[in-house]
Amino acid sequence: MNRQQFWKTLWLDVRKDYSLYLLLIPGMLIVLLFKYTPMYGIVIAFKDFNIFDGYAASPWVGLKHFEKLFTSPDFLLVFRNTLIISVYKLVFLFPLPIIIALMLHELKQLLFKRVVQTIIYLPHFLSWVIVSGLFIDLLSTNGGLINKLLVSLGMEPIAFFLDTSVFRGLLVTSAGWKEVGWSTIVYLAAFATIDPQLYDAAKIDGAGKWKQLLHITLPGISSTIILMLILRLGSILEAGTEQILVMYNPTVYKVSDVIGTYVYRMGLGNQDYSFTTAVGLFESVIAFVLVITGNALSRKYLQRGIW
Repeated sequence: MNRQQFWKTLWLDVRKDYSLYLLLIPGMLIVLLFKYTPMYGIVIAFKDFNIFDGYAASPWVGLKHFEKLFTSPDFLLVFRNTLIISVYKLVFLFPLPIIIALMLHELKQLLFKRVVQTIIYLPHFLSWVIVSGLFIDLLSTNGGLINKLLVSLGMEPIAFFLDTSVFRGLLVTSAGWKEVGWSTIVYLAAFATIDPQLYDAAKIDGAGKWKQLLHITLPGISSTIILMLILRLGSILEAGTEQILVMYNPTVYKVSDVIGTYVYRMGLGNQDYSFTTAVGLFESVIAFVLVITGNALSRKYLQRGIW
């Protein structure tokens, strides 16, 4: 098809379904306005930005802020914390929604299944401010339920929010309590794509629940698992900025200060906009590379990918 035929075919398609294309316009404008237009601000990373001079008048400095980024001992600590917390969440929290979805999928009592789903979904709708307050009350050394239980067992109370050895575990646990139930929705929806006749055939062949799980259920949702894993790799440097901002304190900075909180403190606290833009750009580039690499490896070894 040459260019003239392409445009003619496109015009015929637009005329045929013009109402659908009209509905597409608001969404495209929103994406353009809020996703692509702000990308011009990336130039700040290569300038000594001054809010009074603006984008255009601020002087170019090349890779100065990136050199500062890669030689800063603070950033090296922050980068390490980000990777550790993200890997913890990936290892411990990524499989949990799959396991819970498999358990819910096997429940036969519909009412009980819906009650369980509702209970585990609800924490997702709470803000991190509320969740932080709940965990502070629960884990407080001054009357917190958990520490009361530890004391009653003859153990010493633990300052969960001040102890560097347990704070990362607290972040992973609270993130799991809030989001794991909501993530199960994706996998429960994926089960609907599996042909029920496969289970009937497996039962006739004498396959039990375990073999049905291994040979029908898991292969049936494998594409969804791969998709979610690749997307999770793209956000591995995010590490839960909002969560950490409302839960951490200077006592645990050395184990919990991540890229997002570092950008927040340096950008708003020190008004070093150029440096924090460089940090954000670095994070975005790494996320892009991880998504591309993860998809390429998935297509090479598993013959499946996002595209």
